[in-house]
Amino acid sequence: MPWSRVLSFTDPTSYQSAFQSIDIDLIPAGKGNFYAELTQVSMNKLWVHAAHEDLPRICIGAAKLRRAAFGFLTRSNQPAMQHCGMKVLPGDIVIDDTDLMFRRTEVDCNWGAMSMSWDDLGALYNAIMGREFIAPARKHPVRPPSELMSHLLNLHAMIVQLARTTPDILSFPDVVRALEEDITLTLIRCITEGEAPKMTAGDQRHDLIMARFEEFLERHPDRPLYLTEICAEIGVAERTLRVVCEKHLGIAPIRFLAIRRLHLVRRALRQADPSKTTVTRVAIDHGFWELGRFSVAYRALFDESPSDSLRQPCADISKVSDVTHCRNCELPTGTPSC
Repeated sequence: MPWSRVLSFTDPTSYQSAFQSIDIDLIPAGKGNFYAELTQVSMNKLWVHAAHEDLPRICIGAAKLRRAAFGFLTRSNQPAMQHCGMKVLPGDIVIDDTDLMFRRTEVDCNWGAMSMSWDDLGALYNAIMGREFIAPARKHPVRPPSELMSHLLNLHAMIVQLARTTPDILSFPDVVRALEEDITLTLIRCITEGEAPKMTAGDQRHDLIMARFEEFLERHPDRPLYLTEICAEIGVAERTLRVVCEKHLGIAPIRFLAIRRLHLVRRALRQADPSKTTVTRVAIDHGFWELGRFSVAYRALFDESPSDSLRQPCADISKVSDVTHCRNCELPTGTPSC
């Protein structure tokens, strides 16, 4: 059954948990309070997402098994985002699959996404185009003809606006079917008629380095990591890792690791019991020995002191639109994963 919801977030962990078609680790890369608003629409076969994020952020993740996910910027006058070391401009589409991807967006970002199962995509493509679907080169953006991309963005905006202002209209099967068919046909034409650059040998090598980098991070999710041990473990010179990280993440690895550790501290503080935990204990556990410098860096990044975070629990999802939720999983009733 089709459904929609509009959610707002002040906690990046809650935000990343709300995505249906992709598993990600999201790290805000700018100073200040995190805020994001997410609109989700589930149609018969197609899921439609739209989001606004105040802060720049780094995203590491992959599409969920057996789902094709398509992402794009939805505002023409916003900065490009970095996707697996390549610039994605307004008017481009990226295709996510189960391969690991790294993405960096800038401040005040508006993006959209759509996803469907690979089986559904293949069947629809065969019905529409009369041949088997062959995905473009992985991780490379596709640049559709401008008139097709404009039509896709208009349809996407229409569906999102309906979900935000008149969600009841999505309870009419004929409306959902017409919208889904129109936007799916347009998406397939965008992908097949768009141009995509070829991956070079250097691109492939950098992808392998970033994959090893992320695998090392995943094996040590809750402890401080240092550049020398990472370079030794993954077999890459510090200069090479710096070049690759700046290309994929927009920042040097030392800065990325520092931001990552500060976010791990904040997550631990906001999940801790203030009567049983101290800021000093949490900071030291995450590799911050100079507590004065730690406190200054923490306040500069989050605009609050570590002790304020310890007293403040993790923010809950704020529901903007009225939808019926399942009591067991907190997703709207009828959600595919409900």
